Amino acid sequence: MSVGQYDVLIVGAGHGGAQAALMLRQQKFEGTVALLGDEPEPPYERPPLSKDYFSGEKSFERILIRPATFWAERNVDLLLNRRVTAVDPAAHQVTLADGSTIGYGKLIWATGGSPRRLACEGHGVKGVHGVRTRADVDQMMTELDATTDVVVIGGGYIGLEAAAVLAKFGKTVTVLEALDRVLARVAGEPLSRFYEAEHRAHGVDVRLGVSVDCILENDGRATGVRLADGTVLPAQMVIVGIGIIPAVEPLLAAGASGGNGVDVDGLCRTSLPDIFAIGDCAAHENAFADGARIRLESVQNANDQANVVAKTIMGATDAYHAVPWFWSNQYDLRLQTVGLSTGHDALVMRGDPAERSFSVVYLKGGKVIALDCVNATKDYVQGRALVVGGIAPPLDQLGDASVPLKSLVG
Repeated sequence: MSVGQYDVLIVGAGHGGAQAALMLRQQKFEGTVALLGDEPEPPYERPPLSKDYFSGEKSFERILIRPATFWAERNVDLLLNRRVTAVDPAAHQVTLADGSTIGYGKLIWATGGSPRRLACEGHGVKGVHGVRTRADVDQMMTELDATTDVVVIGGGYIGLEAAAVLAKFGKTVTVLEALDRVLARVAGEPLSRFYEAEHRAHGVDVRLGVSVDCILENDGRATGVRLADGTVLPAQMVIVGIGIIPAVEPLLAAGASGGNGVDVDGLCRTSLPDIFAIGDCAAHENAFADGARIRLESVQNANDQANVVAKTIMGATDAYHAVPWFWSNQYDLRLQTVGLSTGHDALVMRGDPAERSFSVVYLKGGKVIALDCVNATKDYVQGRALVVGGIAPPLDQLGDASVPLKSLVG
């Protein structure tokens, strides 16, 4: 049964999908547009889920990307609580979980991904949570009063942000990281050690180089985490932050090129006709990663790729070329990152971590490729030009926090 036909059907109502719809209307696209999402809520911001929303500092209404009435005013149909299970590129239609179909002229795939689950025994019991949707966090909130001990599995940004909020709530929090430092995949050792020390100073037990044997449970609810060495940590709540699995199965099943995500070209086109992909699920060749094909899990990437697709649909041919940036809030620390530090062969410290305001500058072949700035917004703003320009500044000046980074650009 067909339930509609749209000139542009956007699958995924997160940052990328919402931005694609917004940009199409800003570009004066007059065709029909639908935004299809598998959650009941209109598009909302994801980063606050593990920060301001979880802590109660922001209501859900304050993290909506636009007020709920906005979409109808822009003639964007919201198709919520629906999930695409199959794509037929030849017929230009998608099939939903209820068996109905929707036709499209252009399809924008902006589905992001789902939290990677533990593979061990007990991974599916009550009290074990990913942090990806409002429903995830709302469920965690309902369990807080009955929770004294929390184990966070994974020392990435999601896990550390959740740990910071839970520590503020007065919970006993343990962070487990399989590698020898937190943030190992995204940052240099100085930043990792700084955040480990900060969390420990706030009472969080950070354990490195550990692996989980199983989740212990009683009557279907988590009671603890047993480590590979036999250690048992009590836990009424377990938060799992070990990455995501890109939600691209229907596209791959339809013949799209890809694997860890779906492959796209510079205009975010997949190998299937009239189908684009953007955001966390899109594997693209990135100039700031030496042209390697990568997925970027960031709001910046989702929004910038959405803009490229909307303009492409309107006839433009400008390829995606945006410097990556990210941020993380933990305690009173604001981390701002510009560029990609992967593959760096040197780093320079600006400022003193003891002062809780400093930057780590990453270089490759003498050129600045990224900066991690902790409570150092000026470095973040000015350092962007060093990354974009591939500047190779004198290291002594780069490491002198009294020398403005903008003075090293010329």
